[in-house]
Amino acid sequence: MANELFNSFMTGPDENGRFGDFGGRFVSETLMPLILELQEEYEKAKTDDSFWAEMNHLWTHYVGRPSPLYFAERLTDHLGGAKVYMKRDELNHTGAHKINNVLGQIILARRMGKKRIIAETGAGQHGVATATVCAKFGLQCVVYMGAHDVERQAPNVFRMRLLGAEVIPVTSGRGTLKDAMNDALRDWVTNVRDTFYCIGTVAGPHPYPAMVRDFQSIIGKEVRTQMMDAEGRFPDTLIAAIGGGSNAMGLFFPFLDDKEVDIIGVEAGGKGVNAKMEHCASLTGGRPGVLHGNRTYLLQDDDGQILEGFSISAGLDYPGIGPEHAWLHEIGRAKYVSITDVEALEAFQLSCELEGIIPALEPSHALAHVMKMAPELPKDHIICMNMCGRGDKDIFTVAKALGFEMGEFA
Repeated sequence: MANELFNSFMTGPDENGRFGDFGGRFVSETLMPLILELQEEYEKAKTDDSFWAEMNHLWTHYVGRPSPLYFAERLTDHLGGAKVYMKRDELNHTGAHKINNVLGQIILARRMGKKRIIAETGAGQHGVATATVCAKFGLQCVVYMGAHDVERQAPNVFRMRLLGAEVIPVTSGRGTLKDAMNDALRDWVTNVRDTFYCIGTVAGPHPYPAMVRDFQSIIGKEVRTQMMDAEGRFPDTLIAAIGGGSNAMGLFFPFLDDKEVDIIGVEAGGKGVNAKMEHCASLTGGRPGVLHGNRTYLLQDDDGQILEGFSISAGLDYPGIGPEHAWLHEIGRAKYVSITDVEALEAFQLSCELEGIIPALEPSHALAHVMKMAPELPKDHIICMNMCGRGDKDIFTVAKALGFEMGEFA
């Protein structure tokens, strides 16, 4: 049998790649044949036992799946309310959830005969995962990264280069994830014959949002089994951080039909959603528009020009959100909130002090919302949050934000 992810829990997109009014395929004529070729190859792969056999083998023996479901006992006691579980995807090879999706896309690229892989990255975790898998399979790897992110994510830049990738700093705009994605798309249009674009989140033209979601759904699928083993029932609440939203869709998707499970996505509130666009909370402060090949909620001005968002977290510093999240927001299946930089830093420190887990700044946003809501809930309420990345990449950013000079630790 083909992978059971595709035998249940399938909710969109339609034949036009739409989740309600969101999604779609807004690309140039040059890219359309490549997009259609990718869609055809993926449709074949979804029902191909050999494809899933290779994926499951690599997930198990290369990535290290299943990742643990961890009961955060000291954090739970400290908060004094709901039981808090963490899905430990930061323990994956390369330190984040990104490799779940990269493996699938690069296996597809190899089937399509593509030898050159390009990617965009913000926090660097998708870039590291792409460089890692390209090294394993002997493929050329080019990673576009905003110049601002190159500075604040130096450890991951060095890791990518160690793995043989060419890292290209992008100086346009504010030098963050949006700008890196712009340049990656320009590269793809220029090099259509031999290049495969490995997108790192549930955004972009159809079929990327659904395809990335499907590969990441291994997260939620594992949680369903693990939570039944641990508690004999599903969690009451799922919580995950959202930039584009791939780790969140990976956790949420297998639970969409379970109406008793509440779903909460946490956007980057930056300096506060009331500040003048010094945040990346697209669903709170944005409105629908088109960017990077799909229609979704975006931060934009009255003329439809995309605004520069802001977040201490490079992986959440994106002025849009995946189209399926926009749809879940509109139909009310998921709730979306925002967490500020200050709140995320507090959660970062609490995780370190109470659980001995140094989180990335991305899941620190999700944890901060857990800290807000858990004390108000009964002790038999179960929260499961996605600890989607480890924090070694962020220690310099956190040290600076907390007022330390790195020389103090020498």
